[in-house]
Amino acid sequence: QVQLTESGGGLAQTGGSLRLSCVASGLTIHNYVVGWFRQAPGTEREFVAFSTWLGSTRIAESVQGRFTVSRDNAKNTVYLQMDSLKPEDTAVYYCAADASFTDQAKHYDFWGQGTQVTVSS
Repeated sequence: QVQLTESGGGLAQTGGSLRLSCVASGLTIHNYVVGWFRQAPGTEREFVAFSTWLGSTRIAESVQGRFTVSRDNAKNTVYLQMDSLKPEDTAVYYCAADASFTDQAKHYDFWGQGTQVTVSS
């Protein structure tokens, strides 16, 4: 059974940092693209970043220069480092896994339960 578990969310101040972790079980991330998405109340789920098994990454324009994504294959874990946080980054953050290189949420087969990030002004 595949399970993705996010952690590291919480409350941060504007300009602060958080690091989210996504630990996978039941699949080996070495064979998958792992993406991060976020969803604020009343909005569509939004692509944030992904990391591929080739070591490449893609970062959404809205967070470029502030967020970075990395992975540790030995720990079967993908990280989202979020710096210079803004109130508009407030959302539930989800990690997801898929075999294809895509920033479209609908194509991801496996999802975590999400972790809340709240940035105060």
